[in-house]
Amino acid sequence: MYNYANNSDAEIKYLDVCSIEDIPTGERILLEIGGLPIVIFNIAGSLYAIADLCSHDDGPVGEGEIDGSEVICPRHGGRFNIKTGAVTRAPAVEDIPAYPIHILDGKVQIGIPIKMLV
Repeated sequence: MYNYANNSDAEIKYLDVCSIEDIPTGERILLEIGGLPIVIFNIAGSLYAIADLCSHDDGPVGEGEIDGSEVICPRHGGRFNIKTGAVTRAPAVEDIPAYPIHILDGKVQIGIPIKMLV
């Protein structure tokens, strides 16, 4: 998988997804954009977005327990870094996508690669 947070702004389209007040510290929101399941986490006041899809069995990783900067897949216990989408524990062995986040005028925007929106 790919960390889209490293893409240039020319390759990304930022879409408004919610108000900053909709994701208090320690909370998350689950959403779908263009068929892509995504979860946005608020960890200690910083927002991070990763795919809501475990690379082990396509389970809803975003519903898992948070342990520091990791989310634990509720199905089989695979772990992923919330900031980067990187696998940190098996049974998952493949990273999941991470997406850039911007805050503009109180709105949370998620960056989706333009090529994925066509």
